[in-house]
Amino acid sequence: MKKSHAKTVEFSCLAPDAKSVFVAGTFNDWKPDATPLHNHLPNGKWAVSLPLPRGHHEYKFVIDGQWCCEPGCERRYSGCPKCVPNDFGTMNRVLEVS
Repeated sequence: MKKSHAKTVEFSCLAPDAKSVFVAGTFNDWKPDATPLHNHLPNGKWAVSLPLPRGHHEYKFVIDGQWCCEPGCERRYSGCPKCVPNDFGTMNRVLEVS
């Protein structure tokens, strides 16, 4: 049986006015408050590093309670890089871990 090795991946977004930022996705059952990001820098960058197994992962940020694919990409299918449409008419970010 092969071992499934996890790879540490950093999730980050720029949200200088945010009071809280979380990441929710296929890796945490889309729980909006399970994985907080931390604002360590004065420029508004929020980040967290997570070990993820190999494979396809989809996620969104939850900024001050509002779900978004990426700050600035709230409109439907606005051409955000590495995004896919979801069943709710919005977009999810995609991450392939190899």
